[in-house]
Formats: sequence, structure tokens, C-alpha cells
Amino acid sequence: MDSIIETQRQTHEEIERYEQALADVLFQTPTAQRNITRRDRKAADILKRIEELRGELIVQYEDVPGLRPRELALLSQPPPGEDDLAEFYVRFNKIKDFHRRNPGLNARQFLNELDELVKGDGVQTLTGEGDDGEIVVDPLDSVFSGEEAYGKHLDLYLPHTQYLNLKGANKRSYISYLDMLRHGQVEKTLDVKEKSVPAYLEYVQTLYNYLLSFFERALPLMNLQSKLEEEGAKFEQQWTDGQVAGWELDVGSKAKAAPANASGIWCPYCQKSYSKQTVYDAHLASDKHKKREKEGKAVSDPSKANGSPAPAASSSTARDKLKIPARLTFLVSALLLFPPIPQRIADSRGEVERRMALTAAEREAEAEEAEEAPPVAIEIRNDDEEEEDDDGNIYNPLKLPLGWDGKPIPFWLYKLHGLGVTFDCEICSDSTFQGRKAFDRHFQESKHAFGMRALGLPNTKHFHGITKIADALALAEKLKQEGRQELSAMEKAEEFEDEDGNVYDKKTYEDLKRQGLL
Repeated sequence: MDSIIETQRQTHEEIERYEQALADVLFQTPTAQRNITRRDRKAADILKRIEELRGELIVQYEDVPGLRPRELALLSQPPPGEDDLAEFYVRFNKIKDFHRRNPGLNARQFLNELDELVKGDGVQTLTGEGDDGEIVVDPLDSVFSGEEAYGKHLDLYLPHTQYLNLKGANKRSYISYLDMLRHGQVEKTLDVKEKSVPAYLEYVQTLYNYLLSFFERALPLMNLQSKLEEEGAKFEQQWTDGQVAGWELDVGSKAKAAPANASGIWCPYCQKSYSKQTVYDAHLASDKHKKREKEGKAVSDPSKANGSPAPAASSSTARDKLKIPARLTFLVSALLLFPPIPQRIADSRGEVERRMALTAAEREAEAEEAEEAPPVAIEIRNDDEEEEDDDGNIYNPLKLPLGWDGKPIPFWLYKLHGLGVTFDCEICSDSTFQGRKAFDRHFQESKHAFGMRALGLPNTKHFHGITKIADALALAEKLKQEGRQELSAMEKAEEFEDEDGNVYDKKTYEDLKRQGLL
């Protein structure tokens, strides 16, 4: 477009439209983690577009070529001898020519795209070949791993493996490793020498890159750049002062090792330094020294050639090499304590413990249920639609359980799962369970197992279905008595031995003898 004023006006309009779209997106209140992450990523995308448009607007207002004053002069005061409306008709003819060359131009195309951006979820339904039917493709499936659960948990198995391979590191389990990270600690037992190896640098680099990637994918609205700049400046100050935690010993050890070679008596002919005068005097009487003295090739002390000792320079070089792993360690520790990462690590730990308590069949059933579940659409309130009551009450006369969307589930689903039947368990502190499936599953859960341990009983299959404390104690006593009776019967059993030394009980021995096998 030729008019810089119209270009600026259009840019201002697009920014206002995007700001309104951003408000609409942030007003959405999804409940599923997948939709929460999708909303945040959508809001971050809109913010990025607004930032780009504002950058373009700044360039337009700076107006380095000087187009704006020239256009204002043409519109306000035409050149002498020309019609006052000449510039107007020139621009009007350009607009008509543009629409004549673009007859199918939709004036609401931008608004439609913006509306799709706010209300759309990006989920595509593809038609498969053969028996595949319709395939639902969610772009978020390729962004997160299964362990991350769309940004709800962290997938730190690769850094954990690298940590276990470090020399001097404790062999921690994955849960113990998560507990260490939750307190902002990258390692606990490594000294400076063990942290100066390439394997440690690779470990902290992997952990640092993963945390940055997780913030970008799952928490795009967090102001991470300012946090990194702040922590980077803090590290530079502490590194200059030698106060970076866990890295002070390296500077001190290098400084203490330097004077050992710097002090002493230098022999210019043998090019060696001797720490004691007596050793140096004995060296002067040696044949090797006399021979080199006759050659007359004297070399001055290299440590004093440049006016400063050489070991100090080597100490500074070694310290500079440690700056990269020290800086990454400092930044990773800051990111691990940056909300909401500690809570995500705690949730990841709880999820790992929950999955470890599941049986193989339960894990397979859970995986199949996750694969079959379609992506949950984001519910957007339209002003034209009928709104709910102001008090937020939901009409639920049958007292049906609420689903994932906060609304009562269908009645046929309620009957299908038998949720109308309730079961009480006295061992679980009189807890009530709806449906047979939930009741059977609770016998393997931690609450029921804790109740059985409180009674001093094992949570085995013998007690499956027992909900009364008295019945459980009676069954335990009966099992003990049956065990004692079985032992006493085995002690009283008669045994018979054949000619080959084989031992049989009485019944087996008589059967074999009757058949003529003995």
C-alpha cells in the first residue's frame, strides 16, 4: 500500500484486534491439561504477533525515508496550479484498480482467521484407508512425550542416566534424583575435579537445554529471558568475587600449588630449579653441571622473564575453563527453583510412584484408554448463546457424578458402570465406593493396604472382598488353624519305601502295588 498513514492505521487496527483476541483466549477456562497447554501456547503465539506488529509500527513512525511529511504535504496543500482534489482522485483510482484486479477479495478474511485462531484447537480428522476409519491428529502429540503428559510432568530420564554415569556420583533412583532436583541441586557429592570433566559438562548442558525446551513448550507465557539475564549477571558478579557455591576450592588449590615451582634457586646451565641451598651446592659439584657450564649455554629463569610467575597464568587459564560448567550449574539451579518447576517435579514424582504401584494389566489398560480417548475440545462461551445461571448451579436432580467438563455424565453411562450401587469398606475408615469397578480396584490401593497393615494382616488375595474388620480377623485366624491342621496331617502321614528306595504315601503305594508296578 502506497499510503504510509493508511499502513500505520491498519497496523494499529491489527494490534487492537490481536489484543482483543488475546483477552478472549485468556478468558477461556479449560480443565484438561492438554487444553490448558494449548491455550497458553495460543496466547504466546498472539503475543509474538503483537510484538512483531509493534516493531513494524516503530519503524514506520521513525520514518527514515521521510515519507510521512511528504504525504501530509500532498494531502494538505497541493502543488500550485493543480486541482485541490487531484491527489484524492489519484488515490481513489488506485483503490478501484486494486479491487478490479482482485475480484474475489474477502474483506472479512482477517477477522475469520482471527476467529479461527481463538476458537480452533488445531485438531485434524483424517480419513484412513481400509478399516482405519477416521484418525484424529492433535499437533500437541508431537510436541510432548508421553511421560510429560502435555506439560503436566517432566521427563528427566536422560539427565538421570547421564548423572548415574558420572564418576563420584551417588547411584540414586529416579525418585531420589527428582527429590534432589526439587531442592535446586544438580549434584551433591562431586568435587571440583570431578565436575571439570567433559561428562559433567554434557550432563548439565542436557539438563539446561531440556528445562529451556520445557518452558518454551509447556510454559510459554513465563518471562524466562529476564530471569536468565538476572541470574547470569548475578553469576558473573559472584564468579569475579570467587563466591560461586561449590567452585571456590578450585581457585584456592591452583593458587596454593603455584608457589611450589615459582620459589627456589634456578640453575641457568642445567635449566632446573632447586628448592634448597644445600641441594643446589651439591649439584654444582656434579660432572653434568660442570660440563654444561663449560658449554656456556645459560638460560634465565622463565618464571621471571615476563615479570610475573608462570603458574599464576596457568591457574587463571584453568579457572576460565571451569567457568562454562559453573555457569550452567548456576543457571540450572536457578531454573529448578523457578515456579512452577518445583511443583511440576513433585507431581512427576507422585506420578512415577503411582505407576510403579500399578500392575502390568492396569498399565496396559491405562495406555489403551489414553489412546482411545479423543482430544477434548475447548469450550468457548458465545455471547449470543444462552448463558447459565449467575450462581453457577448445575441442574442435576438424579445426583449423577460429574464428568471432566464439570457437568453430569449421561444416565446410560451411569447405569452401564453400575454407579448406582455403592459399597462400604470398614477397613478403609468407612469409605464409600460407587460401582463395582472402583470397589474392586480399591483393594490394591494404598489406603486399603494401610488399613490392613494397621490390623497386622497381609493384603493378599485371601482377603479380597472382605470389608469388615471382624470378618478379616476371623478369616486370618481360620487360615492359621487350617495351616496348623495341614502341618499336623503331614506329620501323621504314613510313608512306604519300595525296593529301589523310592518313598510314597500310603494311597499312592497301594495304587501302584495294585497295578503291579511294584
